[in-house]
Amino acid sequence: VQLQASGGGSVQAGGSLRLSCAASGLTGGRIVMGWFRQAPGKEREFVSVITWPGDSILYEDSVKGRFTISRDNAENTVYLQLNSLKPGDTAVYHCAAQYLGTCSYYGMDFGSWGQGTLVTVSS
Repeated sequence: VQLQASGGGSVQAGGSLRLSCAASGLTGGRIVMGWFRQAPGKEREFVSVITWPGDSILYEDSVKGRFTISRDNAENTVYLQLNSLKPGDTAVYHCAAQYLGTCSYYGMDFGSWGQGTLVTVSS
């Protein structure tokens, strides 16, 4: 599975961005898609995950109510709408995929990773 993330950019606090992750090379099955982020000098952390076809969703506590994950199964694309952005949201955002079928927030469960897209939020 190849993942291509896009949509990052620089915004001021309170602004919005929409990240996209296009998946290719799928082999079928119930692929679970997730978003993780890594800020400079910090460990990678879970952001959100959505199962196939989209019936189960999890969010990291700090993004609940601000971020929304969704997927277009026909287009093999997952989206992450980022609203009310804060400087603390600044990070490289990576999309990831796994066929375990579980609504997991553990990065180790995801076998495929995209290259990441940078989100910078200024105060």
